Amino acid sequence: MAAPRRAAGGEASEASEAGSAGPAGGGQAIVWRNVVLMGLLHLGAVYALSLVPRAHILTLLWAYFCFLMTALGVTAGAHRLWSHRSYKAKLPLRIFLAAANSMAFQNDIYEWSRDHRVHHKYSETDADPHNARRGFFFSHIGWLFVRKHRDVIEKGRKLDFTDLLDDPVVRFQRKYYKSSVVLMCFVIPTVVPWYLWGESLWNAYFLASILRYTISLNVTWLVNSAAHMYGNRPYDKNINPRQNTLVTLGAIGEGFHNYHHTFPFDYSASELGLKFNPTTWFIDFMFWLGLVTDRKQAPKEMIQARKERTGDGSA
Repeated sequence: MAAPRRAAGGEASEASEAGSAGPAGGGQAIVWRNVVLMGLLHLGAVYALSLVPRAHILTLLWAYFCFLMTALGVTAGAHRLWSHRSYKAKLPLRIFLAAANSMAFQNDIYEWSRDHRVHHKYSETDADPHNARRGFFFSHIGWLFVRKHRDVIEKGRKLDFTDLLDDPVVRFQRKYYKSSVVLMCFVIPTVVPWYLWGESLWNAYFLASILRYTISLNVTWLVNSAAHMYGNRPYDKNINPRQNTLVTLGAIGEGFHNYHHTFPFDYSASELGLKFNPTTWFIDFMFWLGLVTDRKQAPKEMIQARKERTGDGSA
């Protein structure tokens, strides 16, 4: 069971850009294929929940491991490394993150990063692929059910993304994306439990592939929706993104969203040492192994000055 090409927690794909927004950038046509496929995917995930009591405990642990790998492919990979260039990663780590990103099945690294930069540049406008000002449903999943707004396309074309394709890992993953998704998102998660501890292929497929994939999508989408609508704004009260603890827990550190939109270059996406941020822990561990260099950070003085100047006083 595959997802539509725009099933990106990260953002919309390049497909069907021309004429996608409708008259004068107004009413956006519904993409019924995406509606149907997303509906089937979520029905499959609901069914998968009924299989949990009958599954091997190792299968459940494996599914969670795949979820963590999926998350890192987005958070440490497409987001903090390739979208924001907040640190540098050596080739072995970039290969791992690209593989994990294919397991996430949220569009290839180039498309995810390209549209995420558009999101930051034009946040909460019609040029934002999942504009939160259009409501929770739209920013969470509804944006995948319609063609791109014309402003997303037109303004996105003005940004420079050549640095992404300068990376051979990004080019390779983009060239073989469909094959890598089949392998990483569906085949490996399904085959490992069956081969190593005798789990049924049925259980392995629905739990480690379908349920894990559906949960990972929704967790990522919550960064687009809940973290833009609910929470405090200690760094900049003039923007929508918020600090959201529940999103942070689910998205392994991506819920410090007011901080992230205020200091998007910071590799930690939060104040260092602040609460729960497994993605930062992972990057720091890779730094200790010598696979990460040039971690960018916002100086404490800059953070404090910004809190005092534009924060809502909650921190």
